Amino acid sequence: MAQNPNPAPEPRKGMPAVKLDKGEFLRRFLSQFSDKAFDTLGPELQAVADAAWDGYSHSRKSPRTMKAGPGFADPNYDIAVDWMNAHNVIKAAEAEYRQEDRAPRALVINGSSRSEHTCPGEMSKSFRLTAMAGEVLEGAGISVERLDLSRLSSEYGRNIHPCKACFSTAAPLCYWPCSCYPNYSLGQTQDWMNDIYPMWVRADGILIITPVNWYQVSSPLKLMMDRMVCADGGNPDPTRTQGKQALLAKKIELDHWDYPRHLAGRVFSVISHGDVEGAEGVRRSLADWLSFMHLQPAGRNALLDRYIGYWEPYATSHEALDADIAMQGEVRNAAATLAQAILDKRAGNLPAAGMDLHEPRQK
Repeated sequence: MAQNPNPAPEPRKGMPAVKLDKGEFLRRFLSQFSDKAFDTLGPELQAVADAAWDGYSHSRKSPRTMKAGPGFADPNYDIAVDWMNAHNVIKAAEAEYRQEDRAPRALVINGSSRSEHTCPGEMSKSFRLTAMAGEVLEGAGISVERLDLSRLSSEYGRNIHPCKACFSTAAPLCYWPCSCYPNYSLGQTQDWMNDIYPMWVRADGILIITPVNWYQVSSPLKLMMDRMVCADGGNPDPTRTQGKQALLAKKIELDHWDYPRHLAGRVFSVISHGDVEGAEGVRRSLADWLSFMHLQPAGRNALLDRYIGYWEPYATSHEALDADIAMQGEVRNAAATLAQAILDKRAGNLPAAGMDLHEPRQK
C-alpha cells in the first residue's frame, strides 16, 4: 500500500496542568497510612514518601527496563520489564491456544461487584449464575477458568485502572498488552489486567454474566472492557513507536495499520439480568462489543436477558432467583450452547460466514 501523502497532524495540547507540588503529593501519599499501627513509624514513612516523591517528580513511570531484543522492530529499545513479562505470558497463552490436543477451555466472568466479603454482606446473583453455567460447561468436558470481578471491591491489591484512551490518538499508540500500567511515578500499580489478558487468549469461549447497573454494565466489567481495547487492533511492538511517541504513531496509522484482531474467532455467550429495566440494552451492548472484536456468538440460546424479582424488593432477590426455575434453566441452556459451539469450533464444524473477508473500513 502506498504511503499516505498527507502529513500526520501534531497531537493537540492545551489541557490544564496536573502536576502536584511536594506538599500536596506527600499529603496524598501519607494519607493511606491512617491506621494507628503506623503511628510509631513516622520517620520510616517519611523516608518512603521522599523516595516516592523523587520518582513522581522525575516521572519514572517504568524504572526497570531491558533491551527489547530479537523479534522487535528496534531490538536495542529500552522496554519496561513489566511489559515484557506480560508480553511473554500472552505469547505462552497464544501457543497454548493453538495446541490441537489440549482440552477445550471457557472463561466464565462474573461481572457483579457485590460480595459477601465486603460492605454488601451477601453474594451476588451473578456469582450464583456463573456457578450454574460452570457446572454445565464442565459436564460437557470444557475446562473452565473463572474470573470473579467482585474481587476488585473485596480483595486487597486488586485494581483495574482506567483506560487512558491511547487508541483514540492513533491505533499504534495502544499496545498489546496495555503498557499504561503499572505507572510507578503516579502510584498506579497492582493492576489486574496483565493476569486477565492471558485468560481471554487461552479461552475458546467466553461467557459473561452481569447485572444491570443504571442501564449499563457494572463498573468492574466496564473497566475490564475498556482495557480490552488493545486486544482489538493493539500494537504488539512498542518499539515501532519508540514508546508513547504520539506523532510517530499517527504517521504509522496514516501510512497503514493492519489492525491485528488478537481475539478473533473465539465464541461467546452473554447473560444480563436486572430488576426493573435495562437488561436487553446491556445484553445487546455486550454482544455488539464482542462481535466488533470478531468474536462469534455461540447461538441464539447463548444470548439471554432476564429480570429477577421484577419490581420486587431487593431484600428478597435471592429468593426470587430460587423460585425462577425457568431462568435457571435458560442460563444452563446458554452454557450448553456455548459448550457445543466450543466443541464444534474445535472440530471445524462451526460456520463463520464472512469472517475471513477483507473489511473495507478499519477503526
